[in-house]
Amino acid sequence: MARIEIFDTTLRDGEQSPGATMTLSEKLRMAHQLEALGVDIIEAGFPISSTDDFNAVQMIAKEVRRPVIAGLARATRLDIDRAAEALENADRARLHTFLATSSIHLQHKLKISEQQCLDQAVEAVTYAKTLVDEVEFSPEDALRTDLPFLTRIVEAVIEAGASVVNIPDTVGYAHPAQIREVIGTLVAQAKGVENVVLSVHCHNDLGLAVANSLAAIETGARQVECTVNGIGERAGNTALEEVVMALVVRNDAYPHVTGINTRELHRSSQLLSYLTGIHPQPNKAIVGKNAFAHEAGIHQDGVLKERTTYEIMTPELVGVPESQLVLGKHSGRNALNRRYRDLGYELTTEDLERSYKLFKLLADQKKAILDEDLISILHHGTMEDVPQRFKLHTLDVVCGKRPGEAQVRLLDEGVEGELSVGIGDGPLAAAFAAVDALIPFKTQLDDLAIQANTPGGDAVGEVNLRILVQGRTFTGRGASPDVVDGAVRAYLHAINKAAHASTLETKAMEQSNYLWGV
Repeated sequence: MARIEIFDTTLRDGEQSPGATMTLSEKLRMAHQLEALGVDIIEAGFPISSTDDFNAVQMIAKEVRRPVIAGLARATRLDIDRAAEALENADRARLHTFLATSSIHLQHKLKISEQQCLDQAVEAVTYAKTLVDEVEFSPEDALRTDLPFLTRIVEAVIEAGASVVNIPDTVGYAHPAQIREVIGTLVAQAKGVENVVLSVHCHNDLGLAVANSLAAIETGARQVECTVNGIGERAGNTALEEVVMALVVRNDAYPHVTGINTRELHRSSQLLSYLTGIHPQPNKAIVGKNAFAHEAGIHQDGVLKERTTYEIMTPELVGVPESQLVLGKHSGRNALNRRYRDLGYELTTEDLERSYKLFKLLADQKKAILDEDLISILHHGTMEDVPQRFKLHTLDVVCGKRPGEAQVRLLDEGVEGELSVGIGDGPLAAAFAAVDALIPFKTQLDDLAIQANTPGGDAVGEVNLRILVQGRTFTGRGASPDVVDGAVRAYLHAINKAAHASTLETKAMEQSNYLWGV
């Protein structure tokens, strides 16, 4: 059994993903979360690339103490000096320098010979070693490099003082058998390799990054470079959460350990998604929205009886609150009955059978069945065209200052109500707060999405949102050229559904045969 070090490059290689740019404060926040996650090394940036990157590496090196903090540098003195300067306040600093080694890069990009490449790599590592204790070297595009030359350059940088040698599959070209061959050859033949940490850095252009990283571990690599959610250039990098959980769940095949606190995986994924606006696809392993969701009736029934029938890990293990039974056309009676129980209803066999028939009819018409649909089914109602108890009468908002302020007046069953003033972090929050003060129950905003339905500056914005009322979910839609107005109308749409559901329940209770007070 070996300890596999997790080298996180979310803040460097991950940020190179189009649209993933983070501010200095956002990078620092993510770095603290990576520390809580338990990564061994944080590659905080590429200091020579910009002032912002230099400042990010410098600040993270000052404030994040437990992990090793790494800065990237090309194999030039100017880059190395800049990286060393940014890292000077780190408790443990690592200078990560790189130089392309494949014939494609040597001929077409660098226009140098193999010997010139080798000399430049040795010079860079030797110089970096005079500035920091830990030096990592990466032969860029290693998996398309002639293997004998790759072996020579690995031996040379080890002799020059590199303590970590990283083998990057820069363009995601390799496959697991090739990785095993390359890492196996270096372990067996490269002089001095037993005295350094051999690392691997895989890209996902063929969807093989995690498989290639695991193949490298099998053959002797003891560091994996990866990113949260697998973000990165082009198709991304090795997904940290996937390689870590493969080692946990399949410890029989990969009898190694990491220092990762797996219960922080979901939180780390969520934070990165929030900071970058890039969310993993729903079916993304480990952290995707559907990773622990079950719709098929057979699966749902199995999970309700024994979770391990269809779950190879518990959601709690990666920090996900709980499994989800997603109700859809493939769902069975047991899952439907469980959801009704969660909503507070104990159904008789007759009620369940009747509700299930209506549920199946509805499931053929829409992709997802919401709590509001289940309440409608149970009471023979409908949530599509609910009575509009609350209507928007007037709305005034003040934008461009913090906190935001909104004034709202509603019509309650046609009667003009009093004026309500709301304060919040922006105009939407202020408007919702003003509405909340005028309705007879508490709401919690669960999700909100805004989409422009027409082009141009006068576009009509459609707002779709979801609220929670007493643990039940209701959705609302609204459209307006004024996005705040559209959002308030969507909010009221959902609130009216909640009010209608309450009315249905009251009528059902009045029609029952219970004798209260006896």
